[in-house]
Order: sequence, then structure tokens, then C-alpha cells
Amino acid sequence: MKPQARIALLLLAGIALAGCNWFKGMGKKDNVEPPTPLAEFTPTIPVQALWSARVGDGAGDSGARVAPVIADGRVYAAGVDGTVAALDLASGKTIWSQRLGGRTGGFLRRGDRSLRWTGGPAVEGDLLVVGGLDGQVHALSAADGTPRWDAQVGSEVIAPPTIADGVVVVRTNDGRLMGLDAEDGNRRWLVEQPVPALSLRGNSAPVVAAGIAYCGFDNGRVSAVRIVDGAELWQTTLSPAEGRTEVERLADVDGTVLVDGASVYAAGYHGTLASMAADNGRPLWQRDFSSYAGVAAGSGTLVAVDADGNVWAFDLATGANLWKQEGLKHRWLSAPAVQGDHVVVGDAEGYVHWLSLSEGKFAARERLSRKPIEAAPQVADGMVVVEDAEGRIGAWRAQ
Repeated sequence: MKPQARIALLLLAGIALAGCNWFKGMGKKDNVEPPTPLAEFTPTIPVQALWSARVGDGAGDSGARVAPVIADGRVYAAGVDGTVAALDLASGKTIWSQRLGGRTGGFLRRGDRSLRWTGGPAVEGDLLVVGGLDGQVHALSAADGTPRWDAQVGSEVIAPPTIADGVVVVRTNDGRLMGLDAEDGNRRWLVEQPVPALSLRGNSAPVVAAGIAYCGFDNGRVSAVRIVDGAELWQTTLSPAEGRTEVERLADVDGTVLVDGASVYAAGYHGTLASMAADNGRPLWQRDFSSYAGVAAGSGTLVAVDADGNVWAFDLATGANLWKQEGLKHRWLSAPAVQGDHVVVGDAEGYVHWLSLSEGKFAARERLSRKPIEAAPQVADGMVVVEDAEGRIGAWRAQ
């Protein structure tokens, strides 16, 4: 477990932190700047609301960025009340829904407290896995929700696992990355990174490409690990943890990294936005940048949200700045997603924003609810699926 002394540090230092402050061990955010009022504009693309639904309690007050996942024409989602569900992507209708119990590791039974899901779900074929605040990873059948196995990993799982090549790769809140056997949940390997005394609330979700898992850590590093045996191939520091105080030395890489061909892209808090060679971690380009969210790419453009809520676009190959949109500043944006020619982000008041990928201008706006959208929108089949912090899910089609 991470040192509990960090709570005292947070109470002393929180008021001095002007950027994002999701903290490990605390689920609240205190934004010292008021959100920028939303400006009126003429929409340039039609957006059709398709359906809305609710799955459990979403992330609740956990501070995790819980997102649904889209696979094989379904939307899978989980919440802190123990609910795991599959919805039809086209209609939003529930295909199956289960609520799992904590002490039995199976279905909720009389006397059990429900599991508190905050990591995932992740889906590969007929395997669905989800992690929880009490250090569990649970596997179910994606087809009908039948429980398969459960494993204890020792610390909170607040980022989605990843399934690839028969391995479930899990990032835990105490700085560990581990591989579990997809058949039975037994641990195959473990990699550990040191955790600083003070860090942001959130974890980078592992991403697997060509048998390599890439993940960011609380010490400002991005690491590449071979999933067959857990061998660490390289690590690169994006945030050097410099400064006189714990707050100034916050150096997390909490956003999910992006793997695009032979390059890996990631952004760190109080650090840099960088492109790295996927085979050895060598920086290809980098620029000063501070972000708590992940990055997205499309049409040769890399999109990132900085710690103040500005949306930026950069040339994917060179890192050259293309545009900056300041109209969403201090609105606690989610990580971005790219849908065709547009960037999609959610904000703390439940709005979903579409921006032109080429210019950064506002193209459309919809509202899911009045609750924060903290996880990146999911894009599939011309649709955008978004979940708020209380488990409400909405789907739109934008052209």
C-alpha cells in the first residue's frame, strides 16, 4: 500500500496546487479556477442522440476514470456498486447484468458486500475482466456474464486491465504491473516501480502492441514490458520530479499511452509530451507539457489536453504545434478521442464537445447529464459512447 502519510501532505499542499488534483487515496477535486463559460457557436456537424442507459453507480466517489468498452457490437460497463453489464451498441438495451459479491468471489449472496469495480472492464473474445478498489481482478464470460475466476492483486485497480496473447495485464495503485494467466488468473510475472509520497489520483492503463505492454507510472516514467515473461525492455522518464516541494515534484504519467506504428506517445504531469521509439524508448521529439490525461491521434495529428483544460494539437511526426483551443479551460476535461475529422472530449458539467481536428474550432456540443465525464469517450462504428461519474451512458452518432 502507498504511505498513508500522503494524506497529511495533501491537506497541507492541496491549496497550492492550481492544476489537476486527483490524488491517490482521495477522490475529490478542488479546482481553484472557475470553469470557462461555454461560448455559443453554430454547429457544423449534425449529432444524433441514439440512446442513454445507466449501469450501476459508475465510478461514484472513487476518483477513478471508469469508462465503458466497446467490443463485438456491445458496450460493457461496470460500477462501484458491483454491477457489470453488457448493452447492445445499437440500441442501448441490456443484454445481461450481474452484481458480484465480495466475500464469495461470485454472484452477490445474502450477507455479502458487493465488489467495488473501478478498473475496466476489458474484453477480448469471450473473456471480460474487471478490477476493483479492494485489489480484486474478476473474470467473466463476455457472452452472458458467467463468473470464471478471481484473483487478488494486493492493491486498488483503478485503470482498465488489458488482455492480449493469453495474458491479462493489470496496473495496480501501488506501482506494480503484473501479468495474470487469462485461463485461471494465476500470476505469471510482476514488475514494480517506486511510488512517490505524493501523486495524482489515477493510473495509466497498460496498452499492448506486438507482445509489449506499455504503461505510465507515478514516478514520471513510461515502461515497456514483454508480456510473455515480464522482462522490462526499457523505461523513459517524461516528468523528472524537480522542485523544492512535494507538490512541485508531482510527476505522474496517469494518462493512457498511445502506440502508433513504431512510436509511443505519452504526456506527463509537470513534464513533457513526447514521442518515443517503441523498440527502445528513445525520444523522437518532446516538448514541455503538463497533463493528467491521455492522448489521441488521427490523420497525422496528436491531440492532448493540458492540466488547465486547454486542448492542443501537434504534428504526429515532428511535435510541431498545430492549434490550441482555450474555450474549455478549467472545465476538467476527459482525455480526448478522435472520431473521423473531429476530437471529442467530455467535461465536468456533463457536456460532450466535438472540435475540428484540423483547426480546433467547435463543431458540436451535447449534454449527457450534470455529472462529470472523467473517462475518455469511446468511438466505434461511427458512434461516440460516453459515461459520467455516476454510471449514466450515452451514445451519439456524429457525421
